[in-house]
Amino acid sequence: MAGQRARPQDRHQHQRSQYQGVHEHRLAQAEPATALRGRGDHQVGEEIFVAARALFGSVWGIGRIPYLGPWIAWQILGWIFCALVSVYLLGKSVWWLAVKVRGARYAVPDDARRAHGPHRQQPGTADCALVLSRRRFLARAVYSYAAAGAALSTYGIWSAYRVPEITRRTLMFPDLSPGLDGLSVLHLSDLHAGIHLGEDEMREIVAQANALRPDLIVQTGDMIDISPSYIPPYVRALRDLRAPLGVVTVMGNHDRYTGEQAVIRGCRDAGQVVVKNGCHVLERGGATLALLGIDDPRSWTADDPQAHDVDAALRAAPSGAFKILLAHRPGAWDTAAPRGIPLTLAGHIHGGQLYVPLLGWSAGRLITKYVMGHFQRGNSQLYVSRGIGVVGVPIRVFTPPEVELFELRRE
Repeated sequence: MAGQRARPQDRHQHQRSQYQGVHEHRLAQAEPATALRGRGDHQVGEEIFVAARALFGSVWGIGRIPYLGPWIAWQILGWIFCALVSVYLLGKSVWWLAVKVRGARYAVPDDARRAHGPHRQQPGTADCALVLSRRRFLARAVYSYAAAGAALSTYGIWSAYRVPEITRRTLMFPDLSPGLDGLSVLHLSDLHAGIHLGEDEMREIVAQANALRPDLIVQTGDMIDISPSYIPPYVRALRDLRAPLGVVTVMGNHDRYTGEQAVIRGCRDAGQVVVKNGCHVLERGGATLALLGIDDPRSWTADDPQAHDVDAALRAAPSGAFKILLAHRPGAWDTAAPRGIPLTLAGHIHGGQLYVPLLGWSAGRLITKYVMGHFQRGNSQLYVSRGIGVVGVPIRVFTPPEVELFELRRE
């Protein structure tokens, strides 16, 4: 809420709601080492893992529509196939042009060919060889396309379910207060607890986050994916997040689809502070940190600047505080930067879930100009997380899930 002050994070620990049960007993008996499985364990037996997901798991489910996944998957593979065919046709055209140019340069006159009649190639032999060569090429091309599609799909499914990568980055600010110098902030975004991310996986992410020992944890929306039935597992897993300055959260569009008030209650039961078009104020080392939180816009405007929401949050912030804007969609940075907000953290795009490295293109470009990573404009910085979960088909091609650990430094 606007202008609220931080309270001790364990103020929620006395609450024991309907979300408790046998899961807490199981967690108490588990050894800490088993909670944090390394990334290497996930890379063992990738083929078996992907096959199990495809045949028996949740890979084909999308929210409340269980078998929409195959149709979308075939569309994606169709795009990949068309791209490969386009590359083939382009290469074939270049090759044909090169052969024509070379043939014109080294052409043999007709009278010279008639003079060597006995050694001339028999009519039709070249055409036959060309037909056979084309048949072999097309057969190999089909096999290659199928192999490439299978390899990309296998990698993409495995990548969607892997433990998030940890992105470590030091952010420099000329006006950072000495009391905030060295502050570590862990950024979680787009968890999408649901059919593709269960309670065990969320506990693993929590253990990974706690092992980093951040001063502050922030979440930028889309904690739950569509159904309220996924809120209790989220609460049971995420209530174990620990940071001295607490966990501060804003809502995303999928939280609204799920039921915004239900998600807010779940986040608060997990010990989090939810900020809605307001400001949460923290103090550290005599310095004031203002966490501005804005709601997800209810429009589908690409890169919505959300000027009204950002201004409402700024009005609630104390003057002289160092400000960090938490927004689900990165378009809000177009308002934050001119307003002098030093740092904006966002998510929403998932890196597009499909990235073409050689071309530097992502499917997220269809939605926003801020797809993923770090951006800077003057003294204002933006970081767009690739997120943790997935939407639609559980596939991430060259856009692995991530959590970010930022260290704020005075320049």
